[in-house]
Amino acid sequence: MKKSFKNIIIMLIFAVVLFYLMLPAINLTSPGFWMYIIILLFIYLILNTKMVKSNIVFSQNNLNFTGNPFNFGKAKYALVAICVIVIGMFVINVICSPLFNASSYANRIEVLDTSDFTTDIKEVDFNSIPLLDKDSSRKLGDRKMGQITDLVSQYVVSNLYTQINYNGEIVRVTPLEYASMIKYFTNSKNGISGYITVNSVTGESNLVRLEEGMRYSPSALFFENLKRQLRIQYPTTIFGESNFEIDNEGNPYWIVQTIKYRGIGLKKEVSGVIVLNAIDGTSVRYNKDEVPSWIDHVYDANLIIEQVDNWGEYNNGFLNSIFGQKNVINTTDGYTYLAIDDDVYMYTGITSVSTDESNIGFILTNLRTKETHFYSVPGAEEYSAMSSAEGLVQEKGYTASFPLLVNLKGRPTYLLSLKDQAGLVKMYSFVDVEDYQKVSVSDSSLGIEAAAEKYLNDYNFAPSKVSDRIEKTITVKTITTAVIDGTTYYYIIDTEGNLYSTSIKINRSILPFVKEKDVLNITYNEANVNEIVALEK
Repeated sequence: MKKSFKNIIIMLIFAVVLFYLMLPAINLTSPGFWMYIIILLFIYLILNTKMVKSNIVFSQNNLNFTGNPFNFGKAKYALVAICVIVIGMFVINVICSPLFNASSYANRIEVLDTSDFTTDIKEVDFNSIPLLDKDSSRKLGDRKMGQITDLVSQYVVSNLYTQINYNGEIVRVTPLEYASMIKYFTNSKNGISGYITVNSVTGESNLVRLEEGMRYSPSALFFENLKRQLRIQYPTTIFGESNFEIDNEGNPYWIVQTIKYRGIGLKKEVSGVIVLNAIDGTSVRYNKDEVPSWIDHVYDANLIIEQVDNWGEYNNGFLNSIFGQKNVINTTDGYTYLAIDDDVYMYTGITSVSTDESNIGFILTNLRTKETHFYSVPGAEEYSAMSSAEGLVQEKGYTASFPLLVNLKGRPTYLLSLKDQAGLVKMYSFVDVEDYQKVSVSDSSLGIEAAAEKYLNDYNFAPSKVSDRIEKTITVKTITTAVIDGTTYYYIIDTEGNLYSTSIKINRSILPFVKEKDVLNITYNEANVNEIVALEK
């Protein structure tokens, strides 16, 4: 009896300590909750298993054990419970998996595929385009911190660097963090002194000092730790990604996703956000359709990519996603952020499931509302564009940043920065999305507008709006090909004597088989040699 009481006390201590460390949501759909339960059952099993003496018998040159060395007693029910939980989780998740719910997974996100690039995306304004990526912003922020002698020994700069629209400016914002456990004890009374902002357009960095320090942070200990404070206030809520943002008055907040699952840890979806004041720890919970407009990050990029991949994979069923793979598409590796109309959008390319170094289009997703648009713009995938830009300056050893997608004179165009080994931007590059062999680089000291002008002059690009494009049915009189920088181009003369040119990338399933007297339905931009931008037979 005494031993049983002792084991109960030990179990309660383990339960409290483990909960304090793991902070699981008390929620049946949370994987963390079931892991917490399994660990407790395993501890109970150990505490209540008795060791029993066993006999060792030597016979016929073999050692044999007689008797059972373990006596589980009532603890065997804990072992049974662990097995039931593991098997139950597996069965439930198989039932809730895409194997039986392909259409449900395909519909996790609504993708509007009737969008037009030149209509939806305004022509690029170089005075408001975020030229600095996260790595460059981090270097500027670290450099700024190094200049603040009274803080540099006590705090470090967080790696978050959340991109937000702040009173009409595109900035990255990141908090300071305690440099160590000892620095927490010596500074926790006053909290964290401030945060750093880096203007993504101009590169200007600032340390914003707070009159009252931030007490709640991922680097804080005990009940001032961000996750622990959230768990106290919301014991049953499953938390997602945390972002640091500031409101229009510059007050610091933690924006934390609230998550719901199907099954156990499957089909993740954002149900809303918790906005926690980093200074006093007070919080407000919002449903996803009630989020204040100053908050830019409700959805995270990785979740959007996961849902878009499901949309591209499972539209024609689960088996098709593995075997036939008809019309199966997915996102390319990498993404970046764009600022459009006071919101932050995520950009990534869309390609066929076979890796062919080309995109069939791209998506833009509003990270506050999840509104997602697909733009059918066939062309080079992002890493091909990066390689093309790096190839022009290969002797310098510069590396290209992940490209921004911009509307330059009506053409979808990649804008990249070329950086040296120290991470400093040395050149700008423009690459045509539809034909990545059309690439130009310019010294960053001349400015981004000079780089754009050079690119436009190099290739004689004229404005090309959708409304200016012409649709026509032609009959092929002659067709010839030429390979330029590894890309096949087709030159067509129709029966009326008009000249046309196009790339294999416009329609690789039709162009190689076009012959004289074939009738084609084309869309083209009018020029001395008309540029075909769409083609059907």
